[in-house]
Amino acid sequence: MAAMNKPNKAKVAILTAGGLAPCLSSSVGFLIEKYTARDPSIEIICYISGYKGLLSGDSIVVSDAVRENASVLQLHGGSPIGNSRVKLTNVADCVKRGLVREGEDPLHRAADQLMKDQITVLHTIGGDDTNTQAAKIAAYLEGHNYPVTVVGMPKTIDNDVIPIKQSLGAWTAAEEGAKFFANVVNESSANPRMLIIHECMGRDCGYLTAATAKAYMDSLSGLPMLPGLNLTKQRKALHAVYVPEVKVDIDAEAKRLKHVMDTHDCVNIFLSGRRRARHHCAIRSAGGGSAPGRLRPRQARQDQPRGLLREAVRGEVGRREGPGAEVGLHGPGGRGQRGRSRFDQRVCYFGRGVRFEGQLGLHRAG
Repeated sequence: MAAMNKPNKAKVAILTAGGLAPCLSSSVGFLIEKYTARDPSIEIICYISGYKGLLSGDSIVVSDAVRENASVLQLHGGSPIGNSRVKLTNVADCVKRGLVREGEDPLHRAADQLMKDQITVLHTIGGDDTNTQAAKIAAYLEGHNYPVTVVGMPKTIDNDVIPIKQSLGAWTAAEEGAKFFANVVNESSANPRMLIIHECMGRDCGYLTAATAKAYMDSLSGLPMLPGLNLTKQRKALHAVYVPEVKVDIDAEAKRLKHVMDTHDCVNIFLSGRRRARHHCAIRSAGGGSAPGRLRPRQARQDQPRGLLREAVRGEVGRREGPGAEVGLHGPGGRGQRGRSRFDQRVCYFGRGVRFEGQLGLHRAG
C-alpha cells in the first residue's frame, strides 16, 4: 500500500459491531448530534454491518435530514446501521464470505478502504474484539503515514471491559431484565413448591446478574402486597443470587433454600450463566448421592450452570413428605423477541417448565 498523507479536512466514520446491546442506536444518534453541533461541515459516514461494510466499502453518508432528526435514534433499539460478527483477524471467514481474496489480509483491506474514503476519525462501537481490531488498523495506517484517530466506545451488557468502570448498555440491560423477571416471578404461583432459576448472561462476570437482581429488588419497595391472601414480598423476593466471583457452598445453600421453600412455598434464584462453572464443578448433590450425584470437573465443562445447580439443589429443595411433592423450574428454553434492547434474548431466559417428583427424577411439565 502506498503511503498517503492525511487529508486536511476532518471526516468521521461510525460503525457498530459484535452483538447487539441497548446502547447502539442511541450512541450513533448522539455522535451525529454532537458533531453536527460542533461543526456542521464535518462529513459523517456510517459503514453498514460493521467490519463487513468497511471491507466491502458499503457505507451511508449522513445527510442534513438525518442530522436534523438524529435524536429519533434514542427511541429505538438495535443498530440502524447494522452489526455483523465479521472479524478482521479471522482471515478464513472473511475469504469464505467473499469479503477478501485468497491471500489478502483483511486488516490491509480495511486500512485501504479508510484511506480511500479519506477518514480521519473512526468511531467503533463494540466490545473488546471490535475496538482491538480498530486499534490494529490505526497502528497499521500510522506506519504508512496516514494516522487515524480511533475512538473506541465499549459496549457490553456484561460490563466486563477492563479498565472501563461502566460499559454502554449494561445499565439498561439490568433495568429491563428486572422488568422481565417481574413477570416471570408470577410463575411461583403456578404449582406448589415452585423453584425458579433465572439465568442471566455474564460468562465469567457476575455484574449483570447482580445489577439485575438489585434493580428487581428495588422495584419491590413500595409495591403493595396482600399478605392475608398469601401475596407477600417474601414470595416475590429473590432468595439467592449466584455469581462466578463468589464461591458457593451448594450443600449449605440447598439446606437454607429448603427452609425457604417450606416457609414460603417457593424459591426464586438468580444464576449467572457462563462458559465455565468454576465454583460448581466439584460438588455433590445436596441429596447426598454417591458417584451418580457427584459433578466432576470434566462433566462441568460440558454442562450449563443451570443444570449443575439444578442437580445440586433438587434433592434437598424438592424433597417433601407425602405424595404430590413438586418443584417447578423455569430456565433456558424460550427465545425472547428482539425488542428495543434485545435483553430478553441474551439476558433472561424463560419458557420450558419442568417438574420434580421427590427424588424420582426430572419430568417435563405439561
